[in-house]
Amino acid sequence: MQTRLADFIKNSPQGKEADAILRSCVHCGFCLATCPTYQLLGDELDSPRGRIYLMKQMLEGQPVTRKTQLHLDRCLTCRACESTCPSGVRYAELVDISRNLIEQQVKRPAGKKLMRYLLRKILPNPIFFKPLIRVGQFVRPALPASLKKSVPPAVRAKPHWPAARHARKILVLDGCVQPAFAPNINAAAARVLDAIGISLITSAQAGCCGAIAYHLNAQAEGMDAMRKNIDAWWPLIEKNTVECIAMTASGCGVTVREYGHILRHDPAYAEKAARISAMTRDISEILLTEQEMLRQVLDDRNENSAPARLAFHSPCTLQHGQQIRGKAEHILQAAGFELTVVPDAHLCCGSAGTYSILQPELSQQLLSNKVNALESGHPQWIATANIGCLMHLRNGTALPVKHWIELIDERLSQCHQ
Repeated sequence: MQTRLADFIKNSPQGKEADAILRSCVHCGFCLATCPTYQLLGDELDSPRGRIYLMKQMLEGQPVTRKTQLHLDRCLTCRACESTCPSGVRYAELVDISRNLIEQQVKRPAGKKLMRYLLRKILPNPIFFKPLIRVGQFVRPALPASLKKSVPPAVRAKPHWPAARHARKILVLDGCVQPAFAPNINAAAARVLDAIGISLITSAQAGCCGAIAYHLNAQAEGMDAMRKNIDAWWPLIEKNTVECIAMTASGCGVTVREYGHILRHDPAYAEKAARISAMTRDISEILLTEQEMLRQVLDDRNENSAPARLAFHSPCTLQHGQQIRGKAEHILQAAGFELTVVPDAHLCCGSAGTYSILQPELSQQLLSNKVNALESGHPQWIATANIGCLMHLRNGTALPVKHWIELIDERLSQCHQ
């Protein structure tokens, strides 16, 4: 694609990145077939190729309107287009650059602006978020069924987390939303790793991965959250206390894996961020590396019991963002679960961070389609690998939805009863 970027952007680091990304696009249209919003709306401006045209116009200095902003807002940033693009277009990075610029040029209505501000201030901050969840849990019995699923039941007892007793240690990101919504996920990961001789530890100073603010066009705020995590983890990394950094939420995982790229122009953090990204592993990658040890501790399971039928939802941040496919599924099958076939497994469930709140109509359509696909194989359970997807899917199905690591933990418990 030929480009003529405007003077206000062309010589900046962002402008050079955007120019290189635009030039890599050859207009082939392969992305249209895998774009969830194009599938729903049929409007090319709601496809990656159409949005690239809009972003190109803006970067070349043409007037920016709310229409351009609307089409970019509708993008889930699921990155399915990146998985199918034969030219390797870094679409998500171009969207982040462009959304940030549009935010500076097009004013949002006061209500929508306030909503975005509250989301990035409340969700990543446990001081505000946890009390709101507790209030929701207190009134949950009185809520209508449509709202009740959005509030997780109160946890009666703190999930057991094994003491750090092994020489091998792995660091885990607690995150911001997951500890309040589903505290058992990281605890389950700790129990599974403990069973194979690895201790999972946390850093109390670490918090939100930075994705919420960064993708809500408060990029400086998001990068500050990233720097805070790097500062929290660095003493453990510098002393080689931990082997790697585990991620149990694929949405956080894809962000932390990009710290090195996002902070590459920061002289104080570029080197540290690159090392953090290189050390980051999804929990499925770690367990697949340790599959022989895991197989040994699972060998005591009752082979005569019928395998539970399971539908696995692979989050976009796992299969498209991190390009990790089949690993969690392999571990689940090795543990004795029967995985059903899920049609259109590459399509987004509609959660996409804050998308389900900011674009509820499109999000609900995508949720309905995803639940129909997951339920088509008549599973007993639905498993996923990201807290956002987990909470979103629970709103659309009567089937139990869990993080897959919790199911592995339960299977281990059954083995040793």
